[in-house]
Amino acid sequence: MEATANTATDQKVWSGGNEPLRASYGKMMMWFFIVSDALTFSGFLAAYGFSRFKFIETWPIADEVFTHFPFLHGVDAPMYYVALMTFILIFSSVTMVFAVDAGHQGNKNKVAWYMLLTIIGGLVFVGSQAWEWKNFIKGEYGAVELKSGRILQFVDASTNERIALSEFAVDVPSERVAHENKNGLWFEDEGSLTEHSLESVLAGFEANKNIVVRTERLNEEGKKTVLSREASAERLKQAVMVVEGANLVHNEYGNRLFADFFFFITGFHGFHVFSGVVLNIIIFFNVILGTYERRGHYEMVEKVGLYWHFVDLVWVFVFTFFYLV
Repeated sequence: MEATANTATDQKVWSGGNEPLRASYGKMMMWFFIVSDALTFSGFLAAYGFSRFKFIETWPIADEVFTHFPFLHGVDAPMYYVALMTFILIFSSVTMVFAVDAGHQGNKNKVAWYMLLTIIGGLVFVGSQAWEWKNFIKGEYGAVELKSGRILQFVDASTNERIALSEFAVDVPSERVAHENKNGLWFEDEGSLTEHSLESVLAGFEANKNIVVRTERLNEEGKKTVLSREASAERLKQAVMVVEGANLVHNEYGNRLFADFFFFITGFHGFHVFSGVVLNIIIFFNVILGTYERRGHYEMVEKVGLYWHFVDLVWVFVFTFFYLV
C-alpha cells in the first residue's frame, strides 16, 4: 500500500520528461546552442570594441572603406551596399516567419515557397559578402607603409580627395622578383608583388607637386590628418613598402586590427549564414518530399527558423557596431 502511494506521489513531481517547459527536446537544444553562440559573438564584439577604443585616433572610417556598389565602379556610395545586404537578410527572416506560420497551419505548399524565398535571400547575402571581401582584399587606392607600421594615403592638396597610386605613379626601370621557395630563399618567401613599386610611387610624388599625404590619425573634426607638402616629403622618407588592399598583416585603410576583426567577425557570421542556408535547403527538400506532412507537424521548420532569426539578429549588431558606430 505504501509503495503504491509513493509511486502516485512520484508521478506528480516534474522530472523533465520529453517536453520540459512545454518545449520539445529539439527546441530546448536549439535554444541552448543559440545562447552559447550569442555569448561567443558577444565576446568577439566586445574585443572589437576594446581594440577600437584603444586605437580610436587611428581607426579607419567605415564610410571611406565600404564605398563599392556592384556595376557602379567609381561611384562613391558609402555603406549603400552593406545597407542593402542587411535589408535582404532581414527580409529573409520575414519569409522564415511566414514559413513557420504556414507549418503551423499544415500548408505544405506555402511552407515550401517561403522556405525557397528564405534560401534565395541567404544565398544573395552570402554572395554579397564574398563580393565585399573581394573588394576589401583587392583595395582601390593603395598606400605606403612606414617603418613604424603606420599607413600614409595620398590626396589631392586642392580638394583633399584621395588619389589612387595608379593615377600618379611613374614607371621606374627596375627588376622586381618575388622571393620564392623554389629559388632557395625560403627564409625570405613573400606573396605576390604589388602593382606599383615603392620607387615608382615616390617618383610620382616628386613629379606631382599637388599631391600630399594624410596619416591614420584623426583630427578634431573626425577626419584624417592631411600634412603639408614639406611634411609629406619628410614622412615619406620612412616608407618601406607599398600596400594595396588588406590582409591579416597589412591594411591600406589604416590600423591592421581593423582588417583582422573584419575578416574574423564577418567571416564567422558568414559561416553561420552559409550553414543556415544548407540547413534550409535540407528542410526545403524534406518539405517537398512530404516528410513533415507524414509526421503530422513542421517542428523542424520552426527549429531551423530559430537559428535563422538568431543569425539575422547577430548581423544587426555586427552592422551597428562595425559599420555604423
